[in-house]
Amino acid sequence: MSANTMKPNSKENANDTKPSKASSNWLTSISFWLMILSSVAIGLYAFAFQAGLQGGAGSHARFAESPIFSSMHVIGGGIVIVAGGFQFWSKLRRDHINIHRWLGRIYLTFVLVGGVGGLVLSPNAEGGLVANFGFGMLAVLWLFSGWQAYACIRRGDIASHKSWMMRNFSMTFGAVMLRVYLGLFAVAGVDFVDSYPTVAWIAWVPNLILVEWYLALKSAKQKPQGNVAAA
Repeated sequence: MSANTMKPNSKENANDTKPSKASSNWLTSISFWLMILSSVAIGLYAFAFQAGLQGGAGSHARFAESPIFSSMHVIGGGIVIVAGGFQFWSKLRRDHINIHRWLGRIYLTFVLVGGVGGLVLSPNAEGGLVANFGFGMLAVLWLFSGWQAYACIRRGDIASHKSWMMRNFSMTFGAVMLRVYLGLFAVAGVDFVDSYPTVAWIAWVPNLILVEWYLALKSAKQKPQGNVAAA
């Protein structure tokens, strides 16, 4: 086959990839902003709950048993989930690095505040021992990943910092998924008491697994190819 007959095919192949790439970018953008909007909504709900404008009487009574740690968890978690998603906005990191850094400081400070509050509250969470352990493990890993993200950026390891921040925010986003799963169980006719122990785990564990999978795939792609040429 001549070179002339090959050129049209090459152009066609290049043109074929453009729509698929554009569609992928569009879907990524929509997913990102849905994440931001849902996170901000839950954060605002947390602030309204703390102010007594949202939430049932039973929830407020239970949180009133440990007012300091409850406030730490609710307010700290609310600030974290509102600020966290914006840290993955490439335009913010590229054009407004100082804002990104200050948001990061605020985020990690309130991970500490909210994580300590959540850890103290976890033994008294609804749902029995399974839920207690699920929320307790979440608090421990949330605090640990936040510390790792901080330690990495302090020593200038940006790549590892980003990976730990992704892990941390995947658990932060559990506040959104918890409400999603509770709604789905309610629609399916499952009582809150029966669903809550399960939701205490599935609200964040699948998120973390997906992030680990993504990081593993990314690492595999970046790994240099071995020298396959004969010595």
